[in-house]
Amino acid sequence: MAVLRIMPDIACSDPAKAQAFYGDILGMDLLMDMGWIRTFGGAEPVKPQISFMTQGGNDTPVPSLSVEVDNLDIVLDRCTAAGHQPVYGPVTEDWGVRRFFVQDPFGTLINILQHNPPA
Repeated sequence: MAVLRIMPDIACSDPAKAQAFYGDILGMDLLMDMGWIRTFGGAEPVKPQISFMTQGGNDTPVPSLSVEVDNLDIVLDRCTAAGHQPVYGPVTEDWGVRRFFVQDPFGTLINILQHNPPA
């Protein structure tokens, strides 16, 4: 037996609003749209992961999602241009990731991070 996917589910009143943040800003593909549910995805293969946290690191709140990207600056620019201001960061943490926290259109706290950012 193997876990093949872990799919976070975010409750919202209008799944169409997810397109601007998850599709346009994060560049995720719309994989399924049934009206009441929209599922976005990224590059494959992705290994399933789930984290359990007492805090978000450096005494920050625990985010609902962590999204690793290959270019944090592009995502940060897209977020701010769309009116999504970081609520933490951007900062390079002492464990080596560069990240910021932002709320999606539904108020969900998202940790956007990049491993091994360019110096």
